[in-house]
Amino acid sequence: MSAALPNAAERVFALFLGLEKQARQAASTEQLAFAMVNDGQALFGFRHAALLVAGKVRALTGISQVEPNAPFVAFVERATAQLLGQGLLDQPHAVDAALQDEQARADWQALSAAEAFWLPLKDRQGEVFGGLWLAREQPFNGAEQALLAQLGDSYAHAWLALQPRKPWRLRWPKKKLLAIAGSLCLLLLVPVRQSVLAPAEVVPQGGRVVAAPLDGVVAEFLVKPNQTVAAGDLLVRFDATSLKAQADVAERALGVAEAELKANTQRAFSDAESSSRIDLLAARVEQKRAERDYARQLLARSEVRAERAGIAVFADAERLTGKPVQTGERLMQIADPTQAELRIELPVGDAIALQPGAEVALFLDSDPLNRHDARLERAAYEAQATAAGQLAYRLDAAFNEAPPRIGLRGTAKLFGDRAPLAYYLLRRPLAAARQSLGF
Repeated sequence: MSAALPNAAERVFALFLGLEKQARQAASTEQLAFAMVNDGQALFGFRHAALLVAGKVRALTGISQVEPNAPFVAFVERATAQLLGQGLLDQPHAVDAALQDEQARADWQALSAAEAFWLPLKDRQGEVFGGLWLAREQPFNGAEQALLAQLGDSYAHAWLALQPRKPWRLRWPKKKLLAIAGSLCLLLLVPVRQSVLAPAEVVPQGGRVVAAPLDGVVAEFLVKPNQTVAAGDLLVRFDATSLKAQADVAERALGVAEAELKANTQRAFSDAESSSRIDLLAARVEQKRAERDYARQLLARSEVRAERAGIAVFADAERLTGKPVQTGERLMQIADPTQAELRIELPVGDAIALQPGAEVALFLDSDPLNRHDARLERAAYEAQATAAGQLAYRLDAAFNEAPPRIGLRGTAKLFGDRAPLAYYLLRRPLAAARQSLGF
């Protein structure tokens, strides 16, 4: 005896129970999303379905990977956003195309089926966190809408079981949260030592600046950066072509003046006019002699020599070689390698109260693991623009032990007075708020 074939109602009920079972057996939200937009086609006959969570499409019928910029995805998100604005998002209902704007109606006609049904997904507080957009050619009847409403509750329950909306930490007991909050408040009152970081450079202490002695063009540098020099060593040579010409012209002019003076002196015994011109010619000889001496001095200045022993501190010889410089323009510095200090550029926004003798720790870029201790000696009262165009205070610190090599750069950590941890953490945000709000 063969078993009787089930009728249509029993078949629909079996398919509905199968959909709920698949929702409960989903191991992840991805599996559940795939089942929600694909498995219901046999029961409801929709052409396509879209799952939206927090206003964004998470899954589509027959598609494994959702393209966020696809036209159909944009249409569904736009249509559901309009339902939210009309207050029609929290109840399952057949979507009325007449309530959509002109752009949405045009996209609906081109991209979706004629009839659409919105199935909201709600959390335990009754708030909508997502929903299903179901579309097909025929309207959804009352029985189908009732089954969809029941299925929507099952889908929402399964989704919240796999991905709870509230973080676990918010489910802690209130007493425990209050205890943690109290501990944090006490921790913020713990005094800590203020500190700030600033770029720093090791510079010579008491070095002798070598400046351009005249207006001219630098011909060549005879030393290299950080080269040891002795007193009297030739450092820089200027182009002396014009200076040599001036010295030669001055020498010849002096010879002419002396010859003219000598001739008039010899004629003075017999010529009264020549005797009267002797004083004038003698003065002219002195003038020409002074011009010759000055030309010789300028020629001698074309070679710059070291006035003391030390090392030549400058950045790059190529920067000035072959270029005109003015009198007094800095060329280099002669410094004692054992005498160095730390120059710090503290940005205005990071400035804290610092007292003379404050502790300073230097970490060089070339050796960041070793610390060099120093103490603050001087701090500028007025901020100046740095080479990077930033306003900063200049600070000078002396090393406690042997200084590093002159010219090395790094990061200096300056230590100030103690303050509560809350002030240490909120100092800059409070300063920014005062600058923005003006209180």
